[in-house]
Amino acid sequence: MVGPDYRQPQTQLPVNWSTTETASPAAKMADISRWWTVFNDPVLTELMEKAQADNRDLYQAEARLREARARRQLAKANLLPTSSLTASARQSGSSEAAGGGTTSELYSNSLDASWEIDIFGKKRRAIEAAEATMQAAQEDLRDVLVSLCAEVALNYVDVRSYQTRLKITEDNLAAQSETYDITRWRYQAGLTMQLDVDQAKLTMENTRAGIPSLRSTLEQAKHRLALLLGQQPDALKRLLAASARIPAASAEIGVGIPADLLRRRPDVRRAERKLASQTAQIGVAEAARYPDFTLSGSIGLESLAYANLYTAGAKAFQVAANAAWTLLDAGRIRSNINIQNALQEQALGLYQSTLLTALRDVENALTAYSEERKRRDALNAAVEAGISALALADAQYISGLLDFQRVLDSQRSLLSAQTQLATSESEVAADIVRLYKALGGGWHANNNSKQADHE
Repeated sequence: MVGPDYRQPQTQLPVNWSTTETASPAAKMADISRWWTVFNDPVLTELMEKAQADNRDLYQAEARLREARARRQLAKANLLPTSSLTASARQSGSSEAAGGGTTSELYSNSLDASWEIDIFGKKRRAIEAAEATMQAAQEDLRDVLVSLCAEVALNYVDVRSYQTRLKITEDNLAAQSETYDITRWRYQAGLTMQLDVDQAKLTMENTRAGIPSLRSTLEQAKHRLALLLGQQPDALKRLLAASARIPAASAEIGVGIPADLLRRRPDVRRAERKLASQTAQIGVAEAARYPDFTLSGSIGLESLAYANLYTAGAKAFQVAANAAWTLLDAGRIRSNINIQNALQEQALGLYQSTLLTALRDVENALTAYSEERKRRDALNAAVEAGISALALADAQYISGLLDFQRVLDSQRSLLSAQTQLATSESEVAADIVRLYKALGGGWHANNNSKQADHE
């Protein structure tokens, strides 16, 4: 066959990730294909199953894959002979001035066949391109699935984060309301000033003002999640009505080694398949420089009278061999070959860029996860100190040993630390999700697929 044979590009990859202090370098495929199970959250698992069944973007990707499979089958069909069966009956008459006024009839049945012989591999290269394009569509479907799983998890984390922050705010509002009541009673008893009452009310109302925005963002997160599941915006209200903790990983995170990205990331695999397809297109273009050979034949029956159509004397046949070779085309074929070579170079650049982007995504996710865990630990210690400080400030204020401003400062500091801790816990969970997305987790290999051996 004319044209270059495809070989997968050899790429130099680092042996290990630069950040592995919070993750294991060893990872099994099962750990990544259903990575959300590390959170041990049945609601999240249920949402994943619904999204994979009903998401509209996934439906479109499946339709694109079916289209690519049909195109591959069309390319294979072009390699084989074609045949057709025809039957005709014709009556014609000439004018008396031109033909003597005679009438004639012709009846025929025939079986026709033709075959373009693929000597130089044009059609085989087209099949090769269609096969790689179909495999790229398979990887596109997997890429949509990877993104879908990550988006479902991230929005679920948002829901649990807003629920946690809402509860923290409501608990602090209850505590501040109690402080406000105590301050009013002390003022009525002449033990404190109006300033303390006003400051307590200011703190309480500021906290209350944050609740509506939290409820609004919580509902928006639920609506985004419903959209990902292909459902109406309010479809998840019952499932997500009860608050629950922010998901936390219950097992060590396996990240594998950089070379695994060639096997796991659908966008890398898709770019590699597109490169293979475009390489085959060069062969299709180069085959146009060579002759096309076609064999054709016909066998049938032909008679001037219908009564004689199915007799031995009505037999007819035709056999032909044709060759066509473009000699002068003002450089069109050469230009097309140059176009396909340039497109192949673009596909190679895209593959290399996609692989580098994948490496960057994993390194960024590992770094973010590692640093956010440190931040979460520091904020956890800050919350513990804040709870102790507020208890001491309340006790000393009631005993008259401390002014009220210290109590308010302690309340504000505790609310801030608790809110930051909830945000940090959600960021840790989100970083885990982003890490598994960067690793290409969320899809299962199809053991029955015929695409295997581009891996």
